[in-house]
Amino acid sequence: MAPPVTRLSVNLNKAALMRNARGGGRPDVAHLARLCVGAGAAGVTLHPRPDGRHARAADVEALAALVAESPAELNVEGNPLEGPRTTAGYDFPGFMALVRRVRPTQATLVPDAQGQRTSDHGWDLDRDAGRLAPIVGELRALGCRVSLFVDPEPETVAAAAALGADRVELYTGPYAWAAARGEPGPETERHRRAADAARRSGLTLNAGHDLDLDNLGPYLAAVPGVAEVSIGQALLADALERGLARTVRDYLAVIAAARPA
Repeated sequence: MAPPVTRLSVNLNKAALMRNARGGGRPDVAHLARLCVGAGAAGVTLHPRPDGRHARAADVEALAALVAESPAELNVEGNPLEGPRTTAGYDFPGFMALVRRVRPTQATLVPDAQGQRTSDHGWDLDRDAGRLAPIVGELRALGCRVSLFVDPEPETVAAAAALGADRVELYTGPYAWAAARGEPGPETERHRRAADAARRSGLTLNAGHDLDLDNLGPYLAAVPGVAEVSIGQALLADALERGLARTVRDYLAVIAAARPA
Protein backbone atom coordinates (compact mmCIF):
# COMPACT_ATOMS: atom_id res chain seq x y z
CA MET A 1 0.00 0.00 0.00
CA ALA A 2 1.45 3.35 -1.08
CA PRO A 3 2.04 5.92 1.68
CA PRO A 4 -0.28 8.95 1.66
CA VAL A 5 0.88 11.96 -0.33
CA THR A 6 2.52 14.67 1.75
CA ARG A 7 0.23 17.63 2.48
CA LEU A 8 1.25 21.23 1.76
CA SER A 9 0.62 24.06 4.22
CA VAL A 10 1.45 27.53 2.85
CA ASN A 11 3.07 29.94 5.30
CA LEU A 12 1.77 33.46 4.59
CA ASN A 13 3.99 35.42 6.97
CA LYS A 14 5.91 37.14 4.20
CA ALA A 15 2.68 38.38 2.63
CA ALA A 16 1.78 39.97 5.97
CA LEU A 17 5.29 41.46 6.13
CA MET A 18 4.73 43.15 2.76
CA ARG A 19 1.38 44.53 3.92
CA ASN A 20 2.82 45.86 7.16
CA ALA A 21 5.65 47.64 5.34
CA ARG A 22 3.14 50.07 3.82
CA GLY A 23 0.13 49.76 6.11
CA GLY A 24 -3.37 49.25 4.82
CA GLY A 25 -4.75 45.91 3.74
CA ARG A 26 -2.73 44.83 0.70
CA PRO A 27 -1.90 42.13 0.16
CA ASP A 28 -5.00 40.69 1.82
CA VAL A 29 -3.69 37.67 3.74
CA ALA A 30 -7.10 36.02 4.02
CA HIS A 31 -7.67 36.38 0.28
CA LEU A 32 -4.28 34.81 -0.44
CA ALA A 33 -5.16 31.96 1.90
CA ARG A 34 -8.34 31.34 -0.11
CA LEU A 35 -6.30 31.25 -3.33
CA CYS A 36 -3.87 28.74 -1.82
CA VAL A 37 -6.62 26.45 -0.60
CA GLY A 38 -8.48 26.81 -3.90
CA ALA A 39 -5.32 25.72 -5.74
CA GLY A 40 -5.10 22.56 -3.63
CA ALA A 41 -3.08 23.43 -0.52
CA ALA A 42 -4.21 21.37 2.46
CA GLY A 43 -3.76 24.27 4.84
CA VAL A 44 -2.21 27.58 5.73
CA THR A 45 0.37 28.51 8.35
CA LEU A 46 0.97 31.71 10.33
CA HIS A 47 3.72 32.44 12.84
CA PRO A 48 2.63 35.52 14.79
CA ARG A 49 5.60 36.99 16.63
CA PRO A 50 5.31 39.35 19.58
CA ASP A 51 6.69 42.36 17.68
CA GLY A 52 3.95 42.07 15.04
CA ARG A 53 6.35 42.49 12.14
CA HIS A 54 4.41 40.11 9.91
CA ALA A 55 1.43 37.89 10.84
CA ARG A 56 -0.63 39.35 13.65
CA ALA A 57 -3.37 38.15 15.95
CA ALA A 58 -6.06 39.54 13.65
CA ASP A 59 -4.63 37.51 10.75
CA VAL A 60 -4.79 34.34 12.83
CA GLU A 61 -8.40 35.06 13.72
CA ALA A 62 -9.31 35.77 10.08
CA LEU A 63 -7.73 32.53 8.86
CA ALA A 64 -9.36 30.55 11.65
CA ALA A 65 -12.73 31.78 10.41
CA LEU A 66 -11.77 30.91 6.83
CA VAL A 67 -10.72 27.33 7.53
CA ALA A 68 -13.80 26.77 9.68
CA GLU A 69 -15.77 27.02 6.43
CA SER A 70 -13.55 24.61 4.47
CA PRO A 71 -11.69 21.30 4.85
CA ALA A 72 -8.40 23.22 5.04
CA GLU A 73 -6.29 23.28 8.21
CA LEU A 74 -4.81 26.20 10.13
CA ASN A 75 -1.35 25.72 11.61
CA VAL A 76 -0.29 28.41 14.10
CA GLU A 77 3.41 28.47 14.96
CA GLY A 78 5.10 30.25 17.82
CA ASN A 79 6.81 30.17 21.16
CA PRO A 80 4.22 29.18 23.77
CA LEU A 81 6.30 30.83 26.49
CA GLU A 82 5.78 34.30 24.95
CA GLY A 83 3.25 36.32 26.91
CA PRO A 84 1.50 39.62 26.14
CA ARG A 85 3.61 42.44 24.75
CA THR A 86 3.02 45.83 23.11
CA THR A 87 5.38 46.97 20.34
CA ALA A 88 4.89 50.19 18.36
CA GLY A 89 1.17 50.18 19.00
CA TYR A 90 0.65 46.48 18.29
CA ASP A 91 -0.76 44.48 21.19
CA PHE A 92 0.34 40.85 21.09
CA PRO A 93 -1.98 38.85 23.34
CA GLY A 94 0.52 36.10 24.07
CA PHE A 95 0.81 32.88 22.09
CA MET A 96 -1.25 30.69 24.38
CA ALA A 97 -3.97 33.31 24.81
CA LEU A 98 -4.29 33.56 21.05
CA VAL A 99 -4.38 29.80 20.56
CA ARG A 100 -6.98 29.40 23.28
CA ARG A 101 -9.12 31.92 21.40
CA VAL A 102 -8.91 30.43 17.90
CA ARG A 103 -8.15 26.74 18.58
CA PRO A 104 -6.27 26.05 15.35
CA THR A 105 -6.10 22.59 13.82
CA GLN A 106 -2.40 22.42 14.69
CA ALA A 107 -0.17 24.34 17.07
CA THR A 108 3.51 24.10 16.17
CA LEU A 109 5.64 25.07 19.15
CA VAL A 110 8.88 26.82 18.18
CA PRO A 111 11.65 28.04 20.52
CA ASP A 112 12.07 31.49 18.98
CA ALA A 113 13.56 34.27 21.09
CA GLN A 114 12.09 37.76 20.97
CA GLY A 115 13.39 39.63 17.93
CA GLN A 116 14.73 36.50 16.25
CA ARG A 117 14.65 36.97 12.49
CA THR A 118 13.50 33.45 11.67
CA SER A 119 13.37 30.02 13.27
CA ASP A 120 16.87 28.54 13.21
CA HIS A 121 16.92 25.71 15.78
CA GLY A 122 14.67 23.22 17.50
CA TRP A 123 13.78 22.75 21.15
CA ASP A 124 16.35 21.62 23.71
CA LEU A 125 14.09 19.09 25.40
CA ASP A 126 16.67 18.23 28.06
CA ARG A 127 16.18 21.80 29.28
CA ASP A 128 12.62 22.68 28.24
CA ALA A 129 10.59 19.49 28.68
CA GLY A 130 9.32 20.48 32.12
CA ARG A 131 7.95 23.81 30.86
CA LEU A 132 6.46 22.30 27.71
CA ALA A 133 4.71 19.27 29.19
CA PRO A 134 1.72 21.14 30.70
CA ILE A 135 1.43 23.30 27.57
CA VAL A 136 1.27 20.24 25.32
CA GLY A 137 -1.38 18.77 27.60
CA GLU A 138 -3.48 21.94 27.54
CA LEU A 139 -3.29 22.28 23.76
CA ARG A 140 -4.39 18.72 23.24
CA ALA A 141 -7.28 19.27 25.67
CA LEU A 142 -8.30 22.27 23.54
CA GLY A 143 -8.48 19.95 20.52
CA CYS A 144 -5.30 21.19 18.85
CA ARG A 145 -2.87 18.77 17.25
CA VAL A 146 0.55 19.54 18.75
CA SER A 147 3.79 19.57 16.79
CA LEU A 148 7.20 20.39 18.25
CA PHE A 149 9.83 22.06 16.06
CA VAL A 150 12.99 19.99 16.53
CA ASP A 151 16.41 19.40 15.05
CA PRO A 152 16.67 16.02 13.27
CA GLU A 153 18.09 14.07 16.19
CA PRO A 154 16.55 10.70 17.17
CA GLU A 155 16.92 11.40 20.89
CA THR A 156 15.01 14.69 20.59
CA VAL A 157 12.27 13.03 18.56
CA ALA A 158 11.85 10.34 21.22
CA ALA A 159 11.73 13.03 23.92
CA ALA A 160 8.98 14.83 22.02
CA ALA A 161 6.93 11.65 21.99
CA ALA A 162 7.43 11.28 25.74
CA LEU A 163 5.99 14.79 26.20
CA GLY A 164 2.77 13.73 24.50
CA ALA A 165 3.23 15.61 21.23
CA ASP A 166 1.32 14.35 18.19
CA ARG A 167 3.99 15.36 15.70
CA VAL A 168 7.45 16.78 15.26
CA GLU A 169 8.44 19.24 12.57
CA LEU A 170 12.00 18.58 11.49
CA TYR A 171 14.03 21.75 10.92
CA THR A 172 15.20 21.45 7.31
CA GLY A 173 17.33 24.61 7.02
CA PRO A 174 20.74 22.87 7.15
CA TYR A 175 19.48 20.26 4.66
CA ALA A 176 18.44 23.01 2.24
CA TRP A 177 21.78 24.78 2.54
CA ALA A 178 23.67 21.53 2.01
CA ALA A 179 21.54 20.73 -1.04
CA ALA A 180 22.35 24.16 -2.49
CA ARG A 181 26.05 23.30 -2.14
CA GLY A 182 25.48 19.97 -3.87
CA GLU A 183 26.27 18.06 -0.65
CA PRO A 184 22.91 16.94 0.80
CA GLY A 185 24.01 13.43 1.77
CA PRO A 186 24.97 13.83 5.45
CA GLU A 187 21.97 16.05 6.23
CA THR A 188 19.63 13.73 4.38
CA GLU A 189 20.91 10.84 6.48
CA ARG A 190 20.28 12.81 9.69
CA HIS A 191 16.69 13.31 8.61
CA ARG A 192 16.27 9.65 7.69
CA ARG A 193 17.38 8.63 11.18
CA ALA A 194 15.05 11.18 12.76
CA ALA A 195 12.16 9.96 10.60
CA ASP A 196 12.83 6.40 11.70
CA ALA A 197 12.80 7.54 15.34
CA ALA A 198 9.46 9.26 14.75
CA ARG A 199 8.00 6.07 13.28
CA ARG A 200 9.25 3.98 16.21
CA SER A 201 7.86 6.53 18.69
CA GLY A 202 4.45 6.72 17.05
CA LEU A 203 4.85 10.35 16.00
CA THR A 204 3.64 11.83 12.74
CA LEU A 205 6.34 13.70 10.82
CA ASN A 206 6.25 17.28 9.50
CA ALA A 207 9.13 19.19 7.93
CA GLY A 208 9.88 22.77 7.09
CA HIS A 209 12.28 25.67 6.54
CA ASP A 210 13.98 26.71 3.29
CA LEU A 211 12.33 23.95 1.26
CA ASP A 212 11.78 24.94 -2.37
CA LEU A 213 10.98 23.56 -5.81
CA ASP A 214 14.53 22.26 -6.23
CA ASN A 215 15.19 20.54 -2.91
CA LEU A 216 11.69 19.46 -1.89
CA GLY A 217 11.35 16.48 -4.22
CA PRO A 218 14.70 14.90 -3.33
CA TYR A 219 13.95 15.42 0.36
CA LEU A 220 10.59 13.67 0.20
CA ALA A 221 12.05 10.88 -1.91
CA ALA A 222 14.79 10.27 0.65
CA VAL A 223 12.97 10.83 3.96
CA PRO A 224 10.05 8.44 4.47
CA GLY A 225 6.78 9.30 6.12
CA VAL A 226 6.62 13.11 5.86
CA ALA A 227 2.95 13.94 6.40
CA GLU A 228 3.16 17.71 5.93
CA VAL A 229 5.55 20.38 4.73
CA SER A 230 5.14 24.04 5.64
CA ILE A 231 6.62 26.37 3.01
CA GLY A 232 6.48 30.15 2.89
CA GLN A 233 9.49 32.20 1.80
CA ALA A 234 10.41 30.22 -1.32
CA LEU A 235 6.81 29.62 -2.38
CA LEU A 236 5.87 33.30 -2.14
CA ALA A 237 9.07 34.31 -3.93
CA ASP A 238 8.21 31.89 -6.75
CA ALA A 239 4.68 33.30 -6.81
CA LEU A 240 6.03 36.74 -7.74
CA GLU A 241 7.08 35.21 -11.06
CA ARG A 242 4.50 32.46 -11.60
CA GLY A 243 1.40 33.66 -9.81
CA LEU A 244 0.21 32.24 -6.49
CA ALA A 245 -2.29 29.61 -7.63
CA ARG A 246 0.08 28.22 -10.26
CA THR A 247 2.94 28.14 -7.75
CA VAL A 248 0.88 26.16 -5.25
CA ARG A 249 0.04 23.69 -8.01
CA ASP A 250 3.73 23.47 -8.99
CA TYR A 251 4.70 22.58 -5.42
CA LEU A 252 1.91 20.03 -5.26
CA ALA A 253 3.19 18.49 -8.49
CA VAL A 254 6.68 18.13 -6.98
CA ILE A 255 5.15 16.52 -3.90
CA ALA A 256 3.06 14.11 -5.96
CA ALA A 257 6.07 13.08 -8.05
CA ALA A 258 8.28 12.32 -5.05
CA ARG A 259 8.55 8.67 -4.15
CA PRO A 260 10.31 7.52 -0.98
CA ALA A 261 13.44 5.45 -1.62
